[in-house]
Amino acid sequence: MRRISEGKGSQKRILMLLLNAGAMTQSELTQQLGIQPGSASEVIGKLDSAGLITRTPSETDRRTADIRLSDLGRAAAEDALQQRNARHTKMFSCYSQEEKETLLRLLERLNRAWKENYGEQTACGSDRACRK
Repeated sequence: MRRISEGKGSQKRILMLLLNAGAMTQSELTQQLGIQPGSASEVIGKLDSAGLITRTPSETDRRTADIRLSDLGRAAAEDALQQRNARHTKMFSCYSQEEKETLLRLLERLNRAWKENYGEQTACGSDRACRK
């Protein structure tokens, strides 16, 4: 699945997160993605160089910058979202509507149990983004 998807900290995934959130700090993106801060810096730098995002000083914390989609970034994010939706439609086309609803209920139950037993853990085993 990872081979055909955006990947954990890919440019497309960041664009889609920003499309949904509007604006985020680099720290928030790093935490949301569950990736190393250095990895996030690299991808964000590439998005900035490509003109897909803008960075503006945060109004609430002058030490950070709010990252937003540019018009070009919004178009790229919407395209990536359409690609993801088409991929999911194709991926789950082998199931009937009833089977999809059953699968969704089972996965939601598993997700609730996971959170109750293990919290919002990342691959590093904590609630925060992985640190070196």
